[in-house]
Amino acid sequence: MLTEVNKDKTVLIIDDSPINIEHLAQVLKSDYGIKVANSGELGIEVARSQRPDLILLDIVMPNMDGYEVCRRLKADDVTRKIPIIFITTKNEIEDETRGLSLGAVDYITKPFRTPIVKARVRTHIQLKHNSDLLEKLALIDALTNLPNRRRFEQILKREWARCRRSQASISIILIDIDHFKQFNDHYGHLAGDRCLSRVARALPIPLKRPADSIFRYGGEEFIAVLPETDHTVAVNLAEEMRAQVGKLLIPHTHSETSHPYISISLGVATATPNARSTPTTLVQLADKLLYAAKNAGRNCVRGQVYNSDTDFYHKTADA
Repeated sequence: MLTEVNKDKTVLIIDDSPINIEHLAQVLKSDYGIKVANSGELGIEVARSQRPDLILLDIVMPNMDGYEVCRRLKADDVTRKIPIIFITTKNEIEDETRGLSLGAVDYITKPFRTPIVKARVRTHIQLKHNSDLLEKLALIDALTNLPNRRRFEQILKREWARCRRSQASISIILIDIDHFKQFNDHYGHLAGDRCLSRVARALPIPLKRPADSIFRYGGEEFIAVLPETDHTVAVNLAEEMRAQVGKLLIPHTHSETSHPYISISLGVATATPNARSTPTTLVQLADKLLYAAKNAGRNCVRGQVYNSDTDFYHKTADA
């Protein structure tokens, strides 16, 4: 019986024979979404654009055979994790060994038996689902359900490269809960965990664009990545975050300030990526600005546009 996990999964069939495509599609279409390509070149394009959960790949095709298709798919970061099953008339041990050595997860020879194809497809779809789930869990902070620092580093690297290509600005906001140690000491760590969770739910509220994202950076710190966002917009978003946390009215009577509720301090850094700057440079500037906000009395925002000719750049480079 097909599990709920598999019902929304997609299988891409790459084969130059219309009869083979029709046969496999008939076998699998009641259980999976089906995509088809009748050449290796088209199959690679569809795999990149559609990101199927599994690929059924013929070996004997004109222009580009299945081995080369597999090699290219496995060499591409976009498609390398998609499992590939060869379905082919080539039935020598050397053929199967070559296919598996290129990264295929299975090898089925023609003429195939329908129950075998269905069983193996189901198995590898389930394995892919489990692998994706484990990878996702490894990138999520268990307490706040926000992406974690590891995921932040991946996203910042990706968006930095994208903004460099388009010469667009990118902003980050580094956020710290004010006097959180005193909060934990007075109210206890369970209350501290509840506080972190509530703040984590409030911070993303001002972020409206799908590309904007926020992460738990560590301890009581959070960080937001805002690609294609100029400094003024980023500072305004930071102010909205500060206001959202203020609306929570979480009591903090043992704060070292006169403010009786949980508040946050924020550092906003913006840059247009170039050859003299790196994502680390931007994070370091945001950290410097966060400390400036703390030194200014906390519960406030400090921001700066990064310039590679500033003193900050040279100090960072020498450190």
